[in-house]
Amino acid sequence: MILRARYEQAASPARECGPGQIVADEKLCASASLAMLSGPTLASHRNQAQVSQYRPLDPALFHVHQNRPMSRTYNLAVLPGDGIGPEVMAEAIKVLNAVAAKNDIAFNYNHQLVGGAAIDAVGKALPAETIAACEASDAILFGSVGGPKWEKMPPNEQPERAALLPLRKHFGLFANLRPGICYPALTASSPVRADLVEGGFDVLCVRELTGGLYFGQPKSRTTLPDGDIEVIDTMVYKKSEIERIGHVAFKAAQLRNKHVTSVDKANVLTNSVLWRETMVEVAQQYPDVTLAHLYVDNAAMQLIKAPRSFDVMVTENLFGDILSDEMAMIAGSLGMLASASLGKVKGDGLYFGLFEPSGGTAPDIAGMGIANPIAQILSSALLLRFSLGLEEAAVAIENAVRQVIGDGLRTGDIFTGAPGTRKVNTTEMGDAILAALG
Repeated sequence: MILRARYEQAASPARECGPGQIVADEKLCASASLAMLSGPTLASHRNQAQVSQYRPLDPALFHVHQNRPMSRTYNLAVLPGDGIGPEVMAEAIKVLNAVAAKNDIAFNYNHQLVGGAAIDAVGKALPAETIAACEASDAILFGSVGGPKWEKMPPNEQPERAALLPLRKHFGLFANLRPGICYPALTASSPVRADLVEGGFDVLCVRELTGGLYFGQPKSRTTLPDGDIEVIDTMVYKKSEIERIGHVAFKAAQLRNKHVTSVDKANVLTNSVLWRETMVEVAQQYPDVTLAHLYVDNAAMQLIKAPRSFDVMVTENLFGDILSDEMAMIAGSLGMLASASLGKVKGDGLYFGLFEPSGGTAPDIAGMGIANPIAQILSSALLLRFSLGLEEAAVAIENAVRQVIGDGLRTGDIFTGAPGTRKVNTTEMGDAILAALG
């Protein structure tokens, strides 16, 4: 396979997109992804979206020990944060307690302050006590941080920059996995045209989490002699960092529909040129997986136009932050999207990680008891899978969520008034998932 230096016309997508081949042509990228919808691939994809046992984040991806011995206690750092964080966290803890009771295990929860709540209490978004609690835990269950109350603080002291980013850096959480699943029963909740999401869809966004503009140096804000203001953010990546996240994406694709879409801006950014070159090199080690490239602006468009054309999407930090939120809204609501941020392997072969819903603090509805707790509950399932190796317990939670959605229960963010559905509040949704666990 010859990589084109210029992205012009090429042979037919059907010839370019065979197993183990690389699509390097930007104009073919959308067609390459759309080709995944033809023939048996589409049938397989649609079937997977409707099978209750289907798991986009298979534990085999990271060689996670499945179904570890029970009868033990796990230490969890619980950081509810701000806004709706404490409300949805309470529902996740209820579900975890039920899992513990059913499986003869115990959770030792170490609740700590983070974000705006920590600023208000002790004057710092990430207190030393919170870091120490996380270091002593098997995993971190995180809520959300930030809100208008703290937006006038110096930028580096605001909750997001002063809490979440330092946690990622401190624990080396380089791989952010966000499964964007639109359940067939929730397609009416998607804001995109019905025929584009018919039957539901399942996209896994693999986002590099510790490089790029968010962490690159130098960063500065300078008042110039003429009174103008100059700001600098630096986008920095090492090839090794790109290779590392690339392997995560390709291994995930091997367990799914064997297609990776790499998102960059190689027509403008030197950084993205290296990203694309490196992804092509990594792809050579996975001959059973096809690779397509999309510029980030085109990727944003294709997510709306053809969400079912994607299997695994891999991209850098900033692009992943934006695209995964778009993906969540296309799926129906940010309140449905869980995430796992994984770092290095622990001594037991499992991963230390931070697990959080992808949505924000939603200050406009905080304290009203109407927030959707599903993303937080599904994040706890990812915690069980990747940090504790409790695969059966994770699947039980995911199946309980599917059952409740199938039964027609909806929080306000996903309620459309469709026949057979019923609007519920935060606690009622949590209780229903609890009941579905049996």
